[in-house]
Amino acid sequence: MAQNFNDTIHLPSTPFQMRAGLPKKEPVMLEDWEKNHVYEQMIKNNEGKPSFILHDGPPYANGSIHMGTALNKIIKDIIVRYKNMSGYCAPYIPGYDTHGLPIELKALGSLGDKKSGISKLDLRKICKEFATEHIDVMNSQFKRLGVQGDFDNPYLTLKPEFEARQVEIFGEMAKKGYIYKGMKAVYWCPEDRTALAEAEIEYAEDGCDSIYVRFKLKNDPKGVLAKYGIPLDKAWIVIWTTTTWTLPANVATCLNPSIEYAFVEIDGQYHIMAANLVKATMEACHIENYTVLEPRVLGSELEMLEYQHPFLDRTGLVILGDHVTLEGGTGCVHTAPGHGVEDFEVCTQHYPQLPVVVPVDEAGRLTAEAGEEFAGLKVWDANKVILEHIKGTGNLMGVQHIVHQYPHCWRCHHPIIFRATEQWFCSIDAFKEDVYKAIDSVHWQPAWGHDRMQGMVRDRSDWCISRQRVWGVPIPVFYCKKCGKYHITDASIKAVSDLFRKEGSDAWYKYDANDIMPKTEVCECGASDWEKDPDIMDVWFDSGSTWSAVCRERPELHWPVDLYMEGADQFRGWFQSSLLTSVATEGVAPYKGVLCHGWVVDEQGKQMHKSAGNGVEPSELIRDYGADIVRLWVASSDYTVDVRAGKEIFRQLSEAYRKMRNTARFMLGNLNGFDPAKDMVEEDQLFEIDRWALQSIRALTATVRDAYEHYDFSRAYHAIYNFCVLDMSNFYMDVIKDRLYCADDHARRCAQTALYRILVDFTRLLAPILCFTSQEIWSYIPKLPGMKDYVVFEQMPEAGQAPDEAFTAKWDKVMAVRDDVKKVLEQSRADKVIGSSLEACVTLYCSDAMYDFLNAIPMDELADLLIVSQVNLVKGEGGVKGICEGLGVAAEHAHGAKCLRCWKYDDGVNEEGLCPRCAKVLAK
Repeated sequence: MAQNFNDTIHLPSTPFQMRAGLPKKEPVMLEDWEKNHVYEQMIKNNEGKPSFILHDGPPYANGSIHMGTALNKIIKDIIVRYKNMSGYCAPYIPGYDTHGLPIELKALGSLGDKKSGISKLDLRKICKEFATEHIDVMNSQFKRLGVQGDFDNPYLTLKPEFEARQVEIFGEMAKKGYIYKGMKAVYWCPEDRTALAEAEIEYAEDGCDSIYVRFKLKNDPKGVLAKYGIPLDKAWIVIWTTTTWTLPANVATCLNPSIEYAFVEIDGQYHIMAANLVKATMEACHIENYTVLEPRVLGSELEMLEYQHPFLDRTGLVILGDHVTLEGGTGCVHTAPGHGVEDFEVCTQHYPQLPVVVPVDEAGRLTAEAGEEFAGLKVWDANKVILEHIKGTGNLMGVQHIVHQYPHCWRCHHPIIFRATEQWFCSIDAFKEDVYKAIDSVHWQPAWGHDRMQGMVRDRSDWCISRQRVWGVPIPVFYCKKCGKYHITDASIKAVSDLFRKEGSDAWYKYDANDIMPKTEVCECGASDWEKDPDIMDVWFDSGSTWSAVCRERPELHWPVDLYMEGADQFRGWFQSSLLTSVATEGVAPYKGVLCHGWVVDEQGKQMHKSAGNGVEPSELIRDYGADIVRLWVASSDYTVDVRAGKEIFRQLSEAYRKMRNTARFMLGNLNGFDPAKDMVEEDQLFEIDRWALQSIRALTATVRDAYEHYDFSRAYHAIYNFCVLDMSNFYMDVIKDRLYCADDHARRCAQTALYRILVDFTRLLAPILCFTSQEIWSYIPKLPGMKDYVVFEQMPEAGQAPDEAFTAKWDKVMAVRDDVKKVLEQSRADKVIGSSLEACVTLYCSDAMYDFLNAIPMDELADLLIVSQVNLVKGEGGVKGICEGLGVAAEHAHGAKCLRCWKYDDGVNEEGLCPRCAKVLAK
């Protein structure tokens, strides 16, 4: 067999060493990039070109990066690098989310016993210190990954100019009628004591008791019970619930008007429940002796029945709702408007007859309104206490323990509750049709993103934007002290915005409301004495304002931006909040395209957890392998689904990296002494195989550029890897070694010319992915006039004209012949007939067509292509058949002696051990 291209006996010395040493080399290169302001120079060099803006979604400034963050930032960097090398000016402005509950809790935790007496202004000062302490750390970690950007001037959501612009967006939405204050049942975190939005909810399995409770009917105003012969004093309605703690808030029971309900007689008592759910209910309650009476009645007939609350001095009302289904329970839905979204909505249709009762405080404890015996209990503790109580009253029919998916706070990971409170809302229903149009205008990648976003918006009517916390941008609203009405005008918004732009949002807590509000502002009631709203905005409103507070404010950016790129969880987060604020204020989407990636999981596809010991850290991988291997991991992965990471994966990638690096190393080694300005050979004077190699790099260029354009980096990676291994290592570089080391100057210059042109284009194609390795290669490439010192300043190569199909077909056939020959040589080597392939003489038995095809190639070139010493062409049958039609191959040991210089066997080797060709070359 032919020796591999990186055999040390043939490879000339080169400063580009085989051992990459990335962990040591990369920091030195980063210092150079910082010192020479490479990012800034790149942007300056591209001034005047069309701009491409990838807007960075702000990660939370809370500590060291993880593999998911690394994946995210590297994808962005590959895109930005490619765009800057393909005709665009693509600045990258990193950003950080700096408000929010985790920082506030961390600040409170640092205060210990002192937190109870601290002022809001002092607490915010501590929060700011916590928010900014990690930014420099994260900046350095992103740069260590090779990420280029304006890290000296990132955008921060706590900066005064950002907060001012956010207030203006709020004001514009309020002016259009999209912002309102009202009472609704919202997600509430008792642990953090604040309202939450849908984007802040995660689901996890929780165990609970599902209970069947009967309510005693006490009034039949429409006479429906009497109509069917059911005595009122023996009539009950049966509900089912998994949240026992909400029973003190019950004011109604909801039935579906179109569902049939039955009267079920049990021990002389009559119980109303959905006819189709009777059997399941009886089984769950372990009741065997019961009778289902006829006829059945529609839910609409039972409306307005009254019942006695099972343990409070309160009556409830039977009402109707289309949300009631037969999926489970009894078909009679326990309705507590203080603790359920649908409950709240259906009960408002009967207000004030049905009050909104909220017997739970902000900490999730039952109040006296829930009953004296339950007051002070945490809702989760109250479940069992209330259960025992209703069991004692005779209202409990049955209990089942179940495990179900329950909403949790994604910050503290504790279960949440629904709690009706007064909050500020953005009415999405008010401009939903405009949002649909905006979604249609966006290019979503993957394509399913369109339907996912549309579905999420369709299922959402309001966005709760207020939070009962301190660390954030205040709700910029004033209240009249006399009449209590809230007041939002252009003048009030401008006053707050101007103040924040000058002093930051701390000013809201520093000054009295009357000092902030313009003196010209007067309430509808005629008064002009004001107080401020105590709440802050949802942090998703913060990050959802970046399209305006950053992209419309910084001169190097533009809006709408070209691309948002984050994890798939941002469909309910940043993608959506940005879309809503932009459409609400400007009528269009803030982005032209949205690209998303999946989660990072371990090698078995499981979520990474420190406790499970299955996680890997970017810092560890960089220490062991270097950042370029982490970048290669990103590029090699289909990041649109979950991406696996683990030590074995990185070990395999390091091998793939070595093969790609060695391809460049071979080329550089053989360009030693090559001056492209003097030694380049015109393409039409090159050997055919050299022209084939140039066609191969053009084909690679077309594939890789198309892959980059579509953000399909795994396709780019595989094309580059296959080019290195198949086209270069296994074929071209193997074949031309003889010319490089042994042939005359012209033949060698032809091969060097091809290698030079290939290496230049290959390095530029590689640059967006392997930013460190490509720069190292580039630093050793001899430069033509106009070539820059940094590869990132260069432009991507052009694929050029379409390949000659006849030329391509010819070389495909040559390579197929070569493959057949290689198989026979492998067997000859196994049989000890030859050692290396240069010890072989092959005989090719050809059909007439194959003979004419191969005979058109000079025999010495054909021998070089096959990497053997001698070739014989014979018409007729013989040898071993392979994949090539009309070809048989036989091999024997070559005749003659071995040339000491080129290792080929020849009958004309002289006394000095040289074949005629080598003797002639050396004689020159």
